[in-house]
Amino acid sequence: MSPRPGPIEERVAPPSQRSFPTAAGMFFGLGLGGFFDGIVLHQILQWHHLVTSAGYPADSVENLRFNTLLDGLFHASAYLFVVVGLALLWRSAHRAHLWWSSRLLIGSLLMGFGLFNMVEGLVNHQILGLHHVNETVPREQWLLWDLGFLAWGALMLIGGWALWRSGRRISPGEA
Repeated sequence: MSPRPGPIEERVAPPSQRSFPTAAGMFFGLGLGGFFDGIVLHQILQWHHLVTSAGYPADSVENLRFNTLLDGLFHASAYLFVVVGLALLWRSAHRAHLWWSSRLLIGSLLMGFGLFNMVEGLVNHQILGLHHVNETVPREQWLLWDLGFLAWGALMLIGGWALWRSGRRISPGEA
């Protein structure tokens, strides 16, 4: 009869269950992307609010209040992304003793952040026209800022994916 494993040994998962929770990193990245956009572009720089190009320019107290409410709901969704990411990470890490390359976390964060920029840039800026990245510059420059935002998102998504792939190669149980 073999000795009974201790509390730590009971939680050690087999190698097949030790893979990095990529979805957790991506949800964290989505949330961080939302917080960056909302905090830096909406609040600090005040380049736009959620619907400033959709008939609610920030030129009256009423419109500013409406935009602030929608910005708050936007932040709440970013917060939920971070909570989901934390829950997924905790669920994976709580089960087993793990070692993952930092590249997996940073890469998945960048993928989530880049994905946020791509979706937000395509849907809110281009398709729905709710707002644009920098509405403080002349209107004819808005598209340039929007395209720069999309390029930044694409670079983060591609760079994050490359970093994540390299992290998979050096992490046990990831192949």
